[in-house]
Order: sequence, then C-alpha cells, then structure tokens
Amino acid sequence: MATPTKTGRERQEESSNAGVKPGLRKPVFTKVDQLKPGTGGHNLTVKVLNSIAVLPKGRSVSYHLRQSRIAECLIGDDTGCIIFTARNDQVDLMKPGATVIIRNAKIDMFKGSMRLAADKWGRVEVTEPAEFAVKEDSNLSLVEYELVNIAEE
Repeated sequence: MATPTKTGRERQEESSNAGVKPGLRKPVFTKVDQLKPGTGGHNLTVKVLNSIAVLPKGRSVSYHLRQSRIAECLIGDDTGCIIFTARNDQVDLMKPGATVIIRNAKIDMFKGSMRLAADKWGRVEVTEPAEFAVKEDSNLSLVEYELVNIAEE
C-alpha cells in the first residue's frame, strides 16, 4: 500500500505549529491619558466616579420592541478621566466608587469630543478595588477635536 505524501503546505503548518501552545494573548492595559481619537482595542482598569442615565431620543417605530438603556459614566485612573458610554447590562455594573476592567473598548467621537465605549465585542467586569487616586482635573472628554482636511498640491 502506498503511503500518502504531505504537501508542502501541510509540512509548513506542522513546522510552524510545533512547540507553540495555542492560547490567548496576555492583555496589554493602557492608561486613560494614552487614548487617542479613532482608536480601539483598549484594555483599562478604571474607577467609576459618577453615572448619569441618558434618555433615548428620536427612536423609530420599533422602539417598544427593544428598549435600550444608556448611561454616561465618568471613569478614570491615576492619569486622567474620560466619559464612558455604558449600554444595557453595562449600566448595572457602572456604580459610583466601583473599580471595573474594560476590555476591547474603542473611542467614539461625539460632538467633537472623545467617548469610550465597549460594543458587542468588548467586555466590562467589576474587579477588586484599585489602589490609585483618580486624576479628575485631566478630563479627556472636555478636549474638543476638529477634523482638518489637508489638500495636497
């Protein structure tokens, strides 16, 4: 009986996977002052300073079918603070004084200022209280950005 030979691609896959254990990457945590407009994939450990429920406006006919809850929460760490837009189940976790880990968050722009948000790919979880004091005088959501188009000549 003839033994099947392996293609070049199969041999390459075996050699590249040899000795490598598949698994998750270790998360890289960033600080609030490192956040920039239009970026995503941020992991942060922050304290919740306050949480304000926002009433939904301008909903369509399907409003009564799926009602969403939104809260704007001021969160921060020892480098600064920013407004986090919490949606649905996230609202219950964002209690003032709580320390939370936000994973895979992105920066949304709202009226020219930054807002942090964790969409369906992100995660918010409560953790043990952190030891840092929040730097409240450096609020990144108060900085207004303007998109400038540069014409090439």
